[in-house]
Amino acid sequence: MSGKKPHNLRSDARDNRDRLLEAARALFSLEGLAVPMREVARRAGVGPATLYRHFPTKEALVTEAFAQQLSACEDIADRASANPDAWSGLCQAIEDICELHARDRGFTEAFMSAYPRAFTMTAGRGRVLQKIARLAARAKRSGHLRPDVVLDDVVLMLLANKGLQTASTATRVAASRRFAGLMIQAVARCPHNAPLPPPVRLTAAEHGGP
Repeated sequence: MSGKKPHNLRSDARDNRDRLLEAARALFSLEGLAVPMREVARRAGVGPATLYRHFPTKEALVTEAFAQQLSACEDIADRASANPDAWSGLCQAIEDICELHARDRGFTEAFMSAYPRAFTMTAGRGRVLQKIARLAARAKRSGHLRPDVVLDDVVLMLLANKGLQTASTATRVAASRRFAGLMIQAVARCPHNAPLPPPVRLTAAEHGGP
């Protein structure tokens, strides 16, 4: 469910469409998918009618806005699957996917089925998770991944990673890297206690946390 393709549009219509997608990405990334469609139109400098001509539903807008991130997520899974060392590939996939999601709140919400009728997003998510599941099975057979780890644990990891709500993208990404390091050690069959990424000073810690 996506909007009209750019090559079928006049130049002014393409410009409007591009501004709408840019506005949607910016707002969804900052505030999540609850942003009203009218706010997207206002930020893009067009009327609601123009928005709905290009994207009749929010599902269509979300799918098109995050097509690039979904493709990047699939590329991560492909590169990890191609690694002959399944454990190394799985670790890299965890790190890269966590970082990708930490950079964009809106994409995480879309990826986690906020809009299940958005078929492209749902299908892409399914492909990513299937590749990760096959990679995890290989890592189990190699003896590096705990045998009781299941695919739902990957979903749980992404939901936990989504909870990083710092205002700064750089801080959120740094915290995500440390979180991924902790998760990797948690699912390793024989943890080797490799050095973690640097700790990140978050709001709770600034107010007297450990």
